[in-house]
Amino acid sequence: MLRNGAAGGGGAAAGGGGHRPVRVWCDGCYDMVHYGHSNQLRQARAMGDYLIVGVHTDEEIAKHKGPPVFTQEERYKMVQAIKWVDEIAPGAPYVTTLETLDKYSCDFCVHGDDITLTIDGKDTYEEVKTAGRYRECKRTQGVSTTDLVGRMLLMTKAHHSNIDEDLDYRKHTDNFGKGPKGHSPWTGVSQFLQTSQKIIQFASGKEPQPGDTIIYVAGAFDLFHVGHVDFLEKVHQLAEKPYIIAGLHFDQEVNRYKGKNYPIMNIHERTLSVLACRYVSEVVIGAPYAVTADLLDHFRVALVCHGMTEVVPDKDGSDPYEEVWMNENLMALCDFCRLEFEARNQKKEAKELAVLEAMRRLEEEKH
Repeated sequence: MLRNGAAGGGGAAAGGGGHRPVRVWCDGCYDMVHYGHSNQLRQARAMGDYLIVGVHTDEEIAKHKGPPVFTQEERYKMVQAIKWVDEIAPGAPYVTTLETLDKYSCDFCVHGDDITLTIDGKDTYEEVKTAGRYRECKRTQGVSTTDLVGRMLLMTKAHHSNIDEDLDYRKHTDNFGKGPKGHSPWTGVSQFLQTSQKIIQFASGKEPQPGDTIIYVAGAFDLFHVGHVDFLEKVHQLAEKPYIIAGLHFDQEVNRYKGKNYPIMNIHERTLSVLACRYVSEVVIGAPYAVTADLLDHFRVALVCHGMTEVVPDKDGSDPYEEVWMNENLMALCDFCRLEFEARNQKKEAKELAVLEAMRRLEEEKH
């Protein structure tokens, strides 16, 4: 069992006034974790005081559904990074039993309003449903792992914000869940519609407090994955009281520097994915590509962090971090930032030396 710190939101405070904490169980594959998974766990956590999430092994998933995209260790880390999760149970059985609930002292389990079947067609929650220890939460409309894979394969941009729907993408979504005997009500895709209420549900709602170190990171954060989690976890460790602000670029900006049909998730979907991460305190929706002094001053940023991925120049060819490099105090001096910082300085110095050498030769030729 892997425990996290206090989760955000939830039911009545554990242990207050003789109240016995309500322990809630969720389980699943959690492969290619997206904001739909996070929303399920958010709803489950709100039904009690402590949420334990069981994650199936690669072997169990391969037996009942086929091989997962991510390894079990990667999936454990992804689930553990979701802020509503108090504890994870690695290697949870594919079929949820009363024995499992009792083992973890859970009052009931929560699952979405779709159905999960074993390889032989049995409901994996049949036993706990019969015993009255099953609760249901609403499935998040407009997202599924199958849809995300389809977006990658079709290479369309119809999922981007402010872009008309593509005919191929429409056929792709219409065909989800269709078989020779009809259409599945659980596998189909519906359109995701962002609302202010959904953002409020995912947001921490916490302002920076005195003593907090405000750290700014920016990027696409597309298909939020374990690499993003590793990066944000390292950033979180840079300060005793970190307050991490993630700047998310608009779809058109991401497409400019990544090309093809990226981002796979639009700005609204990426916002929820990042907000669900326990290391992130705030998100700037549609952040400017260039990290300017005005932006840093507006959010009172103390540190700026960037991973080891390539930094593509801005539209005018300028370095989007140019104003940050000019102030060394702003750039976090940690391995994953310093290496790039030093490499940039070395390149800059080499160019300056080359110019000086050329000027020296010109002077010598004159004389």
